[in-house]
Amino acid sequence: MTFQEQAQRAKEASRALATMNRARKDAALLAMAEAVAAAEACILSANAQDVEDGRKAGLTDSLVDRLRLTPARIAGMVDGLRQLAGLADPVGDVVRGWTSATGVEVRQIRVPLGVIGIIYEARPNVTADAGGICLKSGNAALLRGSSSALNSNRVIVSALREGLAKAGLPEDAVQLVEGGREVTAEMMAARGLVDVLIPRGGAGLINAVVDGSKVPVIETGTGNCHIYVDAAADQQMALDIIVNAKVQRPSVCNAAETVLVHEAIADEFWPKALAALKENGVTVHGTPSVRAYSEDVVPAGPDEFDDEYLSLDIAADTVSGAPAAIDHIRAHTTGHSETIITNDRTVADAFVGAIDAAAVLVNASSRFIDGGEFGFGAEIGISTQKMHARGPMALQEMTSTKYVLTGAGQTRA
Repeated sequence: MTFQEQAQRAKEASRALATMNRARKDAALLAMAEAVAAAEACILSANAQDVEDGRKAGLTDSLVDRLRLTPARIAGMVDGLRQLAGLADPVGDVVRGWTSATGVEVRQIRVPLGVIGIIYEARPNVTADAGGICLKSGNAALLRGSSSALNSNRVIVSALREGLAKAGLPEDAVQLVEGGREVTAEMMAARGLVDVLIPRGGAGLINAVVDGSKVPVIETGTGNCHIYVDAAADQQMALDIIVNAKVQRPSVCNAAETVLVHEAIADEFWPKALAALKENGVTVHGTPSVRAYSEDVVPAGPDEFDDEYLSLDIAADTVSGAPAAIDHIRAHTTGHSETIITNDRTVADAFVGAIDAAAVLVNASSRFIDGGEFGFGAEIGISTQKMHARGPMALQEMTSTKYVLTGAGQTRA
């Protein structure tokens, strides 16, 4: 089947989904969850082949971690689909409404976007999350996963389509797009068939889609996430947050990549922080102000504060205070998630007000910037743009709006 044929089928499926009630969509989500659970052994077998092939192809450890599925991660995919079934349906929600001076009733309501194309790297769990979110929000999904996860994605999409068919919904509501780079180019040029594209992956992928697409793009971003430890921080809290934000899962976009420490507590805090990071296998890339505290700290290169390591590495520097930390973050942020640790409410409020990012955290780990943690059931990605959707993208972000006007024969003078 050609991509054009897939896109046309997706368009037809999206028209059926647009008017479908919540009960039918929820029944399909539950059927999809059951089908994924039943296919666990097949998914793990296919994924093992992808991981083996990826290692032979020279994928980094962080990319292999993103690629790898485990029984726990499959259970997370199943739970995400079930949670989506329990969430309110955004389609038809009234965003605002009023009656005009002429007596015409005006309502702005949520509607599906239509056909959503998602281009993503590794992470086959995204396949289930994206398919489920698109379905619940009344959209058809064209899923363009990376070649490294092809075997896994084939089995997952087959299970999702099995669930759709069992629930009596069009199987073409979820489709896997296969082929070479020419197919990706077709997706980006398919204005009129594909309503929105969402790239999810590294900077190279995202920039290629944003720069080359004729289809409107919701831009997700890389995560060069910072933690600033203020002079008024609870230092044990700061240690716990830094270790969690860096170590709990280093290969994801909401993991910490840079730590900045107020100079007033540097002599006391850096030795403890460096020891904790070393204990957890983290390599610290520091400026001379940080390297002075441990010979284990490696020099940070001039461009290193712009890096998204996605590994057990972190950049580090000492700053003169919150204003200097804000300046540093402004110079290097990708607009994802930025954290301050402090017990000074005035400093925290100033930091929150000055930082321009999709999420700003006070005394909490950046690992919370996730659709599941927000109670969204799952997410398609973290948007770092400023239009329409920003932060974790879930059901509401997969809708647009339209105005419905109801009158009693009014005409305009």
